[in-house]
Amino acid sequence: MEKENQVTKENFTESMDAQFALPSKDWTQYAPLTLAYIGDAAYELVVRSIFVKRHDIQPQKLHQKVTRCVSARAQANMMEVLLPELTVQEAAVYRRGRNSKPYTKAKNATLGEYLVATGFEAVMGYLYLEGAFERMNELIEKGLAALKVM
Repeated sequence: MEKENQVTKENFTESMDAQFALPSKDWTQYAPLTLAYIGDAAYELVVRSIFVKRHDIQPQKLHQKVTRCVSARAQANMMEVLLPELTVQEAAVYRRGRNSKPYTKAKNATLGEYLVATGFEAVMGYLYLEGAFERMNELIEKGLAALKVM
């Protein structure tokens, strides 16, 4: 019975695609800032889920913990460790994101950190849209370990 309630990579994405009549696409062809847009949300949702499931604390304290992981500076620091781990395709998506021309800038990070973080978010967005959740979680786990927040 419990197995029926578990959402797998296949049935989560297939369910969403079917419910909303979403087409399959080549996500490598999407604009890097579009990938970063969805990647920012997907990454933050994973981090929030981790902290909520590990800590039964006030939302304000959860927010403080999560913020340390999702800032541009934290994402840039994570990329130092993750860059050698990326596949050829992931590295190409990262470079496109890092080399993009964002219309905004980070409040508490340098332009260089912000661009590296944009590359990181583009990779997260690409993996999310591909339905490569195991790979996404693997990279997030290594990145969070590098931040020493877990």
